[in-house]
Amino acid sequence: MTSISFWYKLIGCICLCIAVFFASMVFGAADTTVEEVWLALTSDVETDTITMIREIRLPREVAAMVVGAGLSVAGAIMQGITRNPLADPGLLGLTAGANAALALTIAFIPSANYFVIMVACFIGAALGTILVVGVGASKKGGLSPVRIVLAGAAISAFLFAVADAVSIYFNISKDVSMWSAGGMIGTTWGQLQVIVPFIISGIIVAMFLSRQLTILSLDEDLAIGLGQKITQVKYLLFVIVIMLAGASVALVGNLAFVGLMIPHIVRAVVGSDYRHILPVSALVGATFLLFADALGRNLNAPFETPVPAIVAMLGLPFFLFIVHRGGKTFS
Repeated sequence: MTSISFWYKLIGCICLCIAVFFASMVFGAADTTVEEVWLALTSDVETDTITMIREIRLPREVAAMVVGAGLSVAGAIMQGITRNPLADPGLLGLTAGANAALALTIAFIPSANYFVIMVACFIGAALGTILVVGVGASKKGGLSPVRIVLAGAAISAFLFAVADAVSIYFNISKDVSMWSAGGMIGTTWGQLQVIVPFIISGIIVAMFLSRQLTILSLDEDLAIGLGQKITQVKYLLFVIVIMLAGASVALVGNLAFVGLMIPHIVRAVVGSDYRHILPVSALVGATFLLFADALGRNLNAPFETPVPAIVAMLGLPFFLFIVHRGGKTFS
């Protein structure tokens, strides 16, 4: 593929994302028009409908965009580091760590508000990843794709067990399940002000490391031969994954398959160069989650279909398809 063809694809993804964003702003349980959406975005006009768009629908769609972009870029990085086509951010213990922190916070700080719980989930996701990376790097030879997978599975199982035990003992299973189910319902501007800078800065830093990630995804010996300090690069990329996926999980809970599915789709379109994969993954992930959220709001309006259910319905067949192929993407 030439650079020109890539730029056409990038521009096409940008246009599609903008179109889906406006469609998701217009369609919903409440009747709105294109003119009202435009006024809400560009003017100071105040009506009930425009206020609803600004304070309820707009932050929700912004959350869908940044979370979709964050999870997709995090998934692409994970697949590149581990050279595992079935890797996603949950492999690092992010989701399990957030679940454990959520259960502990609700159990021991029952008066905690949404903001406190969100921060606790972010910290838990980071601690889960630190445990996985620490265990994976504890033996001679440092991190390897196999060690990361094994450590991630073991630590995640342990942290999920902690969350379940705390939930059952303190009788808070319902509260924990409602949060961990995932979704953008109730997202506020205050929450976005805390979370969005983490995701945006993580994506930007990931772009600067895209060349190193491309080489690392091909062969570690090649990366060493080209003078890369692979241990430092890996740890920095893990920090970026924590920022991206941890912030996303803290904001909307667990959304499985996004970080697994989107990088695969993008790789089939733009090739194996992560200088192309990462920006297009961010755009396609944002567009996908916007579409899933809009579908959830309109499928059975005025009732909502949970976004994780829609994502799972689309993601599970894709996961089975990848398994059926035998992970040949990186062969």
